[in-house]
Amino acid sequence: MFHILIVEDDKNLRRLMATYLEREGYEVYHAGDGQEAMDILDTQHIDLIISDIMMPNMDGYQLTEELRRAEYTLPILMVTAKETFEDKRKGFLVGTDDYMVKPLDMEEMLLRVSALLRRANIANEHKLEFGDVSLDYDSLTVTAHGQAYELPKKEFYLLFKLLSYPKKIFTRQQLMDEIWGMEAEADERTVDVHIKRLREKFDDLPEFKIITIRGLGYKAEKNV
Repeated sequence: MFHILIVEDDKNLRRLMATYLEREGYEVYHAGDGQEAMDILDTQHIDLIISDIMMPNMDGYQLTEELRRAEYTLPILMVTAKETFEDKRKGFLVGTDDYMVKPLDMEEMLLRVSALLRRANIANEHKLEFGDVSLDYDSLTVTAHGQAYELPKKEFYLLFKLLSYPKKIFTRQQLMDEIWGMEAEADERTVDVHIKRLREKFDDLPEFKIITIRGLGYKAEKNV
């Protein structure tokens, strides 16, 4: 299942968009402005963002610019009432991938979402690939230099999260909230245990490293 974040301050439009997306099997998250969207991205894996431009606190241009500066590569579909060439030009320059003008045709939106996911190489395969390493989200498998490692679910989700956002620091609590959710028996030390297991399996690989940020948490760095 693919996770889509709708960033739109019009609640009625947001609900309508979500209804169409959920009918297609997407899991949908809601944000009323760019700052709320950033908060959600701190705790959830998101595959694609649909963002309005004109919003309070942080608009769509600012959100896109911040995400690209932080090396988020997920597709962004910008939607707006503005339709001048300069508005579109600014959107593409800050890093959006596609553009739709309101009023939205919901069927067209679904087609554009599908195309963006396909272009991002995650619609059918849901994979991360770099160097000689491949992570397959559906089979929970890491393949490296011809050897396949089938990981326990939590270990795989943890590694996939870190490698989806290289160089981004995640606190232990952020990782707990997303991967373990509300499981009462787990605490932040559980993250350390899983990181230790991942390092035991993959520390010899030159393509990536999991780095401890003292007092904060962890990040991954790709060496390709």
